[in-house]
Amino acid sequence: MTRLSFLGVFLLAMCVFFPIVGWPAGLFWLALIPLAVLVYLLRTQTTVSPSGLDLRSTFSSRHIDWDRLKGVSIPKRGYVRAHLDDDSEVPLPAVSYDRLRDLVDASGGRIPDPFAVPDPETTSDSDAADDTASGTESGADPANGDSAAADTGRTKADTDPESTS
Repeated sequence: MTRLSFLGVFLLAMCVFFPIVGWPAGLFWLALIPLAVLVYLLRTQTTVSPSGLDLRSTFSSRHIDWDRLKGVSIPKRGYVRAHLDDDSEVPLPAVSYDRLRDLVDASGGRIPDPFAVPDPETTSDSDAADDTASGTESGADPANGDSAAADTGRTKADTDPESTS
């Protein structure tokens, strides 16, 4: 959690302070609200270590090894979720969308970067490999009979005398 969260706890404590001072015998229990929020902020965290992820919420703890982690997903609301090898999902406490890049950087490449832009050279190479595997090249149009011209390296103008001007 960010340090700015603790400012919220301080403001909450100031808000409950005045009612407590006004009637201490009846409203003393209001002091538990900022204390509960403080415990939540101090306890809830996700720690990245060389052995895996250590998840800690207010009342529980869990360790996930790197070999059990298949990937992460980003829900519309709530914390980022980790997908495990047994097809279960586990929320990562204190990791929201804005903190996902910190998690990816701390994992040392074990979690793929969802913000990374794919390299255009690798995508064009894989497209060319797919085209050659299917028997056509990117400039050939099998519907117009261009596949024979493309296979020999000639253009349509070389093979079709009517197309010359």
